[in-house]
Amino acid sequence: MFIRFITTGGTIDKIYFDALSHFEVGESQVQHILAEGLVDFDFDVVPLMHKDSLDIDDADRRKLRDYIEQDDASRYVITHGTDTMPETAAALRDLEGKTIVLTGALSPARFRTTDAVFNVGMAVGAVQMAPPGVYIAMSGQVFDGGAVRKNRAENRFEKIT
Repeated sequence: MFIRFITTGGTIDKIYFDALSHFEVGESQVQHILAEGLVDFDFDVVPLMHKDSLDIDDADRRKLRDYIEQDDASRYVITHGTDTMPETAAALRDLEGKTIVLTGALSPARFRTTDAVFNVGMAVGAVQMAPPGVYIAMSGQVFDGGAVRKNRAENRFEKIT
């Protein structure tokens, strides 16, 4: 089995700069998460963007969609910032024969306490088992990409009913 990981940035890859007292998107942490998880499947990591999700626009979503549409893989895990993850999921709908799972983190992967590792693991499991379509793996659940939202007040993802 082969999984292509595409990184776009977001909190999962953020680094804290003490001197500046703010966070910036750094290098992707996916390779480290997979190595520490001792995964036994074929994969590669494509760093497509290094953006906070609030800075991802329709042109970026088109770039992501075009990349996947023209690529020969069938399974994708996309790391993405949480604020606009549902919008990107919507932009990737209807890509025939592709199973796409977006995931990210509510706290940076470099932090001692983070949901990043768990979310990436959920995404890896989902992308192997789910039929073609677009999904979001967050908050210990796998959601249909078109029926989920981030509940900022509760700091979690939830199904839209």
